[in-house]
Amino acid sequence: MALRTVQAVRYVMPFREGSSVPALVEADDLGLYVVKLHGAAQGSRALVAELLSGGLARAAGLDVPELVLVELDRALAASEPDPEISAPLEASEGLNLGLDYLPGSVTFDPVASPRPDAATASRIVLFDALVTNVDRTPRNPNLLLWHRRPWLIDHGATLYFHHGWEPSDPLVNSRDPYAEVRHHVLLPWATALPEAARHLAAALTRDVIEAVAQQLPDAWLGEAHGFDDPSAHRAAYAAWLSARVEAMPVYLEEAERAHARRV
Repeated sequence: MALRTVQAVRYVMPFREGSSVPALVEADDLGLYVVKLHGAAQGSRALVAELLSGGLARAAGLDVPELVLVELDRALAASEPDPEISAPLEASEGLNLGLDYLPGSVTFDPVASPRPDAATASRIVLFDALVTNVDRTPRNPNLLLWHRRPWLIDHGATLYFHHGWEPSDPLVNSRDPYAEVRHHVLLPWATALPEAARHLAAALTRDVIEAVAQQLPDAWLGEAHGFDDPSAHRAAYAAWLSARVEAMPVYLEEAERAHARRV
């Protein structure tokens, strides 16, 4: 599951959405990537959430664009005249996170787009409850339709527990029923939630979770959380996520209750 590392060679344009202002760049493998910047407003914790949630979603068989580590030279900022864009670019020298660009994709529309099948909708709903994703609502679905399938993007707001995390309470909120699932854009079609729970529990084993956590670069784990070192920090993320998987009956029940109210 090792992530590839690519070097950004050309800055193409910004995506002027939200405060993260991701950049579209061309890399030395000739690919185009939507790059989330560690120098943007949310800092490196957003990249940690993006890598962990995106990596686990891929491990569970959900469609997420390929994740890569992107080495960025601050000189790329010279081609952006807007200081609100060039400043985070300059501050993001070093390793950032990129998602493979999906040309021709369109944003999922819960009214106009084709309906997802029950298995896919249920797995996405329950996975988002697992990683406490507040950004998959009708107003902001963070789903792209590409080749007639829904692709999950923008996981920087997941795992929000880690913004106030301390080693003294490493499993804080890991048993949260996650009431926000009631706002999920795919909840109306999530009619196979128990089956989704069995699938996710089987796919997201402790070994899988630890392998994904091991991909977190040291540079992203330097913010003060009180952990002894990056290895301890990675282990804490793996422990929290493993506990969250074990607590699946709690948020499965909440998701089923929310679905019954929606329909």
